[in-house]
Amino acid sequence: MEFFDFHHHQPEKKNGIYNLNFLETTTENYFSAGIHPNKSENISEENLLWLEEIAQHKNCVAIGECGLDGLINIPRENQEKIFKFQINLANKIRKPLIIHCVRRYSQVVSLLKNAEVPVIFHGYNRKKSIGEELLKQEFYLSFGKSVLHDVNLQQFVEDFPLEKTFLETDSADFNLEMLYLKVAKLKNLLLQDLKNQIYQNLKIFNIPDIL
Repeated sequence: MEFFDFHHHQPEKKNGIYNLNFLETTTENYFSAGIHPNKSENISEENLLWLEEIAQHKNCVAIGECGLDGLINIPRENQEKIFKFQINLANKIRKPLIIHCVRRYSQVVSLLKNAEVPVIFHGYNRKKSIGEELLKQEFYLSFGKSVLHDVNLQQFVEDFPLEKTFLETDSADFNLEMLYLKVAKLKNLLLQDLKNQIYQNLKIFNIPDIL
């Protein structure tokens, strides 16, 4: 059983979920499709149609990454409009949402009250109090490279429910096995048991090869 990379940017990688670039065509591997907050200005009807169509592809397992970003110079209204569209699309086609969130957690959680599908916050590296609030909403969290060096995050991961956990490289260049080994050690688990649970968690994506 390989190390599943929940969220990555390498189209040739098979064992994971590739984050499809805006307006990119499909790949032969599993992918997510969405409109990142930094692309949410001047979105046309044609752009939305691209997402609606590609989201129906059999290899598209999730909508995203999508959400809100408080550090980019795009009006919040624009970001929220496109985020709401993607929440509604995910509800319509019954595929999970992969969330990008930077300094907008309360607003994102408020908008996600309309989500009817599983929700995963990718690349989570914030403080424990925010993570606990997200867990109260039954959201999943995916952790990345920060776990390898952030002691506070390590403490949070240690206590975070394994059945709500995913692991990812995102755009970082490192060996994913290092992250799996670190999390297994933090949770006092055998590496194989961690991998098995991650694969169990993937059932929310209805990926035939894994079920």
